Amino acid sequence: MSDVPKVAETEELLKETSGSPPTRKTLIEKLDNWDDWASWDEFYRTYSGFVFHVARKTGLSDDEANDVVQETFIGVAKNLQKKKFDTSLGSFKSFLLNQARWRILDQFRRRKKQQSREANLYADETDERRTAPIDRCADPNGVALEKLWEKEWQDKVMDIALRRVRALVSPRQFQIFSCYVLKGWSPERVKKELGVNAAQVYLAKHRVGRILKREAAKLAETEQ
Repeated sequence: MSDVPKVAETEELLKETSGSPPTRKTLIEKLDNWDDWASWDEFYRTYSGFVFHVARKTGLSDDEANDVVQETFIGVAKNLQKKKFDTSLGSFKSFLLNQARWRILDQFRRRKKQQSREANLYADETDERRTAPIDRCADPNGVALEKLWEKEWQDKVMDIALRRVRALVSPRQFQIFSCYVLKGWSPERVKKELGVNAAQVYLAKHRVGRILKREAAKLAETEQ
């Protein structure tokens, strides 16, 4: 057999395990208590990196994305304190998206103002050079951001599910599964480089894959 990555099979598995990060209702409800630092810290650690990556992929710099994260979570805290998000209504994913969207737009507006000031200083430059970066970045205001948000959300699900699976199976089985399914190695390459037989490869694929689907399904249920 050839060494071509099994792309279709890998994509199908990833599609089947798509869902949502663990927006645990109990965790969100605990945030009503502003003295519960442990819950707030867990909440921030769970979602801050996700918001940062989305902000960066819209075209913001590291510093701008960090500002988005800080301002987003301040906004989330204020809204939760004022009971403006009801865990029994709607999706937390959509709520967090709206909070982040406003802060991303704020950063682009600030950048545009700065670029306008700089353009006035270099009025003799060509139009192309004077074009503000915001005009060349992805529009964070519409469908594009929602698609990006969904993609990053599902990537986070996969990351969380894989970390859970890694703790539930042997390191050897996870290594075989990672090489064969996630990296798309051929069975021959897996057998040669890891020193295993065909039975071990297919056993790892089915056992670890089954557990991965189960853990991803659990994450999806928490969002509902």
